[in-house]
Amino acid sequence: MTETKRCPWCTDSDTLMQKYHDHEWGKLNLDEKHLYEMLVLESFQSGLSWSTVLHKRSNFRKAFNDFDLLTVAKMDETDVTRLMQDSSIIRNRMKITAAINNAKMILKIEATQGSFAQYLQQFVKTPIVHHFENTERLPTTNSVATDLARQMKKDGFSFVGPVTIYSYLQSIGLINDHLEYCVFKYHG
Repeated sequence: MTETKRCPWCTDSDTLMQKYHDHEWGKLNLDEKHLYEMLVLESFQSGLSWSTVLHKRSNFRKAFNDFDLLTVAKMDETDVTRLMQDSSIIRNRMKITAAINNAKMILKIEATQGSFAQYLQQFVKTPIVHHFENTERLPTTNSVATDLARQMKKDGFSFVGPVTIYSYLQSIGLINDHLEYCVFKYHG
């Protein structure tokens, strides 16, 4: 039996991480709801492990109304207080308010500039596919993520630093950092 080779951060003992690695990470998905969901999850991941966030993903979907932009954008301080009591998600007031704020900012972009996908593709016109052979070469950010983070902050987004945005671009497939030996590097 041939062993399936994956990127080393994807452990054999965590089937949810495997599923994410095999079917989402590095795979281009510019669906507007998915773009918002991953922005929320990546901002909540800041300072924590991706596994922690991924294992709470279904709870985040419930807490943020299945990532419906219009509904989340209308959330107020009562909702923030309620979410701060929800032990099934990561209870960080700044991250919760950022999720609400960022829903408003995406809606603003959609109303004035077109889709959020188009906004992102101003910075990454076609997916960047790296060809790294080991994790030592993997960057935590790059100039594209730095420029995009700077513009997003200028446009009113919050919790969008260069490292978070680099991870975000990986999660939506605008950057593919699967290692060369990973059988999932090209999602055929």
